[in-house]
Amino acid sequence: MQITKRNVDLVVDDSLMRVYIAAPRSAGRYPGILFYSDIYQLGSPITRLADHLAGYGYVVAAPEIFHRIEPIGTIIEPNDLGRMQGNDDARRTAIAEYDADARAVIEFIKKESLKLDSLIDPHKIGTMGFCIGGHLAFRAAFLDEVKVAVCCYPTGIHIGKLGRGVADTLSRMGEIRGKVFLAFGSIDPHIPEEARKTVIQGLENAGVDYTLSLYEGANHTFMRDDGDRFDPVATDRVWAEVTAFLSQVFQD
Repeated sequence: MQITKRNVDLVVDDSLMRVYIAAPRSAGRYPGILFYSDIYQLGSPITRLADHLAGYGYVVAAPEIFHRIEPIGTIIEPNDLGRMQGNDDARRTAIAEYDADARAVIEFIKKESLKLDSLIDPHKIGTMGFCIGGHLAFRAAFLDEVKVAVCCYPTGIHIGKLGRGVADTLSRMGEIRGKVFLAFGSIDPHIPEEARKTVIQGLENAGVDYTLSLYEGANHTFMRDDGDRFDPVATDRVWAEVTAFLSQVFQD
């Protein structure tokens, strides 16, 4: 499916937040997806992932997660200095601010759905994210409108690490009413087996409807196609499973 691409601006807490929009070119009504990057923001490896999802028939809205700190359009380089910069931006952003951004993008999706020529079905809203964005996508599932969350190697859920303060993600899992898909790499040092078990136990205790896929030999950030941890086989498997999962959820 061919797609279109554009940028829109939202203001959250008096801060301008750029949101990258990728959507099907063909007329119709499609699910809306709040799409989160990793700590490097909206560089081409992330926008290619957003574009890929849009091509399956989704309106994808990807915000710059550090808009309160970085100038609009900032792409953080995926190297040692960039990792320091991104992690520092994450540390300096309050958890309530991340949550406010999620609400703002969901409200934007709902508002867009009211337009006569809208491509968005307001009854079909989900979220997807990678690394810190996987954690953010998980938290976005606390919102009633979110029917499904796809969380790819989500970091920090097991220890409450996300931004300034301690994230209460584990204790709030009972607020999730939609379905959750979790994708983990088996050799990811940031989410080892014990961390995965903690997340799984929390989901089980909360009665969340979830699916977990573990990709053998895959490392952290294995879906980024610009680094030495990129795993094209695992990435293809994720897309096959995720697109089928989303299709099923939105058809129910």
